[in-house]
Amino acid sequence: MTAARTPRRIVAVNAGLGDPSSTRLLVDRLVEAVVGALDDGTGAGAVDVTVIDLRDLATDIARSMATGFVVDPVREALQRLYEADGLIVATPVFNASYSGLFKSFFDLVDVEKLGGTPVLLAATGGSPRHSMVLDHAMRPLFAYLRAIVLPTAVYAAAQDWAGAAGDTAALGDRIRRAAGELAAAVGRPSAPGVPAPEPERTENGVRSSAEDAGIANFARLLGQQS
Repeated sequence: MTAARTPRRIVAVNAGLGDPSSTRLLVDRLVEAVVGALDDGTGAGAVDVTVIDLRDLATDIARSMATGFVVDPVREALQRLYEADGLIVATPVFNASYSGLFKSFFDLVDVEKLGGTPVLLAATGGSPRHSMVLDHAMRPLFAYLRAIVLPTAVYAAAQDWAGAAGDTAALGDRIRRAAGELAAAVGRPSAPGVPAPEPERTENGVRSSAEDAGIANFARLLGQQS
């Protein structure tokens, strides 16, 4: 009897407040692209996806912040983050930065527990001018949390959703490129009966496959810009 495939655990955090929400729409497109990039050809349990809608946890997040004690619904969401092989995080832009709800949730994250986790950054806004939130606000936040921030981040302005296909070609290209980077960082599931490769050992300990993928992606990015 062969061993069961271990699904890759992808967790997406949606900080959109509306219903419907352009931020949730972007999250859904990214999730779809990542699942497609991770497809091992069998279609059977290759990816386990959880989407956390912060608007549903807003009251509990505020209570956790005010009391200093993380309440159960938020604790469960944080545990999903800690167990994830890869993260997709998306926020609307408010006052040239991420939303207060987004920041409050990640203020509750244990800084020791996201280390080495690949993160795909995404944001939505009314104007292309706000796209710098990805580099000026979100990258420093996740660098502080010791996550591996992928080279390609995805920003969707209002006009990016125009067109007969549901979005512009440029947005679709960014989504596919970012999804491919996350899939590469997470890796495909091992084949039945084949153990996952051992992580490389270095002088300072064990280097994870996610760190290797992050280093490789960064090297490719530098090569493209040279």
